[in-house]
Amino acid sequence: MAYIAVLAGCFAIGMMAGWKAGQIDHYAYDLMLRLQPPEPWAPESVVVGIDEETLGLRGGARAVRPILSEALDKLAVVKPKVVALDVILSDREDPGEDARLEASMRSTRNLILPCELVGAKWEDPLPRFKDLAVALGHVHPGQDGLDGVSRQIPLEETTGGERRWALSLEAFRVTRGEAIVESPEDLQIGGILIPAARSAGGRPMLVHYLPQGSIPTVSVLQIEQHPEMLRGKTVFLGVTALSLARDRLLNPYGEPVPGVAVHAHAFETMARGKFLTPASDSSVLALCLLLAAVAGATFRLLPGWQAYLLGAVVLLVVMTALPLEFFRYGIVFPYFAPVAVAWLTTAGAASFQHFFVRRQLRRSESEKSRYQQAIHWVAHEMRTPLTAIQGSSEIMTRYSLPEAKRHELSAMINSESKRLARMIQTFLDVERLGEGEMEMKREPFAAADVVEACLKRVGPIAERKRIRIALDTAVDGMLIGDRELMEYAFYNLLTNAVKYSTSETEVHVTAESRNGELRLAVRDQGIGMDEKELKNIFRKFYRTKRAEASGEVGTGIGLSLVEQIVSHHGGRMEVTSQPGKGSCFTMVLKALIASDAETADRRG
Repeated sequence: MAYIAVLAGCFAIGMMAGWKAGQIDHYAYDLMLRLQPPEPWAPESVVVGIDEETLGLRGGARAVRPILSEALDKLAVVKPKVVALDVILSDREDPGEDARLEASMRSTRNLILPCELVGAKWEDPLPRFKDLAVALGHVHPGQDGLDGVSRQIPLEETTGGERRWALSLEAFRVTRGEAIVESPEDLQIGGILIPAARSAGGRPMLVHYLPQGSIPTVSVLQIEQHPEMLRGKTVFLGVTALSLARDRLLNPYGEPVPGVAVHAHAFETMARGKFLTPASDSSVLALCLLLAAVAGATFRLLPGWQAYLLGAVVLLVVMTALPLEFFRYGIVFPYFAPVAVAWLTTAGAASFQHFFVRRQLRRSESEKSRYQQAIHWVAHEMRTPLTAIQGSSEIMTRYSLPEAKRHELSAMINSESKRLARMIQTFLDVERLGEGEMEMKREPFAAADVVEACLKRVGPIAERKRIRIALDTAVDGMLIGDRELMEYAFYNLLTNAVKYSTSETEVHVTAESRNGELRLAVRDQGIGMDEKELKNIFRKFYRTKRAEASGEVGTGIGLSLVEQIVSHHGGRMEVTSQPGKGSCFTMVLKALIASDAETADRRG
């Protein structure tokens, strides 16, 4: 679950970053268009421009309407199929010039005039001109607000309940002689389906720009010199002079393009039927989910360098081949979101697996060390009974002994072998208890029996060091639990007291009943411990520096098992100690009152 949570977090961050990275997506779109320009195409349109030379020879900006009259008169001779004008004619100027322009428009077949959205109102041509047009088309350029590049145009604009189609769309409709059939997702003119979903952006359509020079451009002064170029074509007539054009834009190739040429490129996009369609939100989400799943599966299923190699290949494909391949089929995916998701999920999966493997390795090494220590502890604890068995058997084999002595040694061998078997079983039980794999016995037993058995067993060890063990108080009370485990715990306290005490000292055992608790204490006169050592004394495999300096062999596992056993019996351990003055280990256990003990005996 943690692995999935990491991947989900990386996925979410990548998606949020993708939503904020529109400019990067634009740069990627421009680059892909340059790398995969449209195939060669015989254009159906021509741009007739009012260029700098025309303005210079015809009187400058003040003479735009006379220039338009001249251009329309010349075009009427060569007979283009449609003429789409990209000059707003909303103001009244010289009456004579307007009359001449009106006359020129009357002689122009299939004339489409521009309109513009200004604030919340349409700015239309003068009524005398508007009545001569077969259609009005808006000339909103669709300029990007971040970098000024014109990548798409709105095919539809609506204000005050009045809708207008784009100039290029109206030109295409009139050229084809078909009506516009619309649906929420697209527009259809004849056999051409235009992917332009209705949205707040007014049915935006990506303009599939042709390379520079693909659409012929003719100056108004040169119309008569190129009649064949214009005959039967759709003509877009407008200002191309840099000094006068107010809608000079940049195309994705980084080239300056006058607004009239943008309409021509939009027209050619529809005429060719080769559209660039933005991928739907669901498709983007599905792709990003797939990339996250691939990253997760890669580092989950493959080991080491193989996972990193495949992850690098996936990232390379996502950053280069994948967006280009989609673009080749006319689908424009946002660039940054898939790349961000691929990078973040790959990095997240790799990091998680790296630290997971390291954690597993540390756990494995810890388990290995633990079992090595455990085996060492078992071997150490077994040494005493094995030595007794080995020595007794050698004496019986090597010497001819009296029957009484032979019987005594046989009894010792039997006793120590049983002790060895109990030791092994106790160790296994304690290990299973620590892992939660063993159900502890719940039987009543006398605390005095446990103390007596342990004192009897530890006696020979204490005698070898000339240490006196004294039971200072009588032991009363009943306990409930596992007697063998409790014997192991108390015996461990006694052997530690003997082990870490100097010769000819004393170990005192006391018992006290208080507030329903039995306190069994073992006090020695040994090496003692400081506060730091006391804090870690019950930690598994911990050995104090004083214990190591004393030369006594130990593993540090015994006291941790004692603490586990006492804890599983509902008790606790208390320790007091001072360096050089000895230690006191106290087992605080819940004792049975008389009525509880009688009930437990009856159940037993």
